[in-house]
Amino acid sequence: MNLAEQIPCVTMEDYLTGEQSSDIRHEYVAGRLFAMAGAGEAHNRIAGNVFFHLRAATRGTPCGAFISDMKARVQKHDAFYYPDVLLTCDGEDGAALYKEAPCLIVEVLSPSTEVIDRREKLIAYRTLEALRYYILVSQERRQVELYSLGADEVWRHQIFEQEGDLRFQCGGLDIAFSLDDIYEDVELTPQG
Repeated sequence: MNLAEQIPCVTMEDYLTGEQSSDIRHEYVAGRLFAMAGAGEAHNRIAGNVFFHLRAATRGTPCGAFISDMKARVQKHDAFYYPDVLLTCDGEDGAALYKEAPCLIVEVLSPSTEVIDRREKLIAYRTLEALRYYILVSQERRQVELYSLGADEVWRHQIFEQEGDLRFQCGGLDIAFSLDDIYEDVELTPQG
């Protein structure tokens, strides 16, 4: 018997039920669970800063900004991920434990997740019909990568370093914040 046959698959229902009582968060991909690593101060400050600016921009609107504990469901990949920040403006995206129609997803890169964020999640997230922006934020240097879906349905990739304003249009809202906003009070400590 090979190893794949020895590891039982978990149903989506069991996963969602288990996550509500688990002390450890897990991402779910095709019946397999992957424990989430903890995050340090820089990671938390960056995610908090992005959430703060998204929440301020969406107050009093149908849009909702969520941080770290809200799952993104990617049905085409049979997956549930925990993005660091997500924004949804779809009034029908009302599940309490996960969102299926985010227009913007942010991942703060760390040594243990960077490859997954750049490859697996980039591929999976781009299958979400409502997604227009996928942002990767470095916690080692001042750098933000923005993947954006244009009106021509082509994904574009931009890199912002040192200075720059990021602009988004979700749910009829025009949202903008700068690299200074993202990295406010963050002490960058290069890894390696």
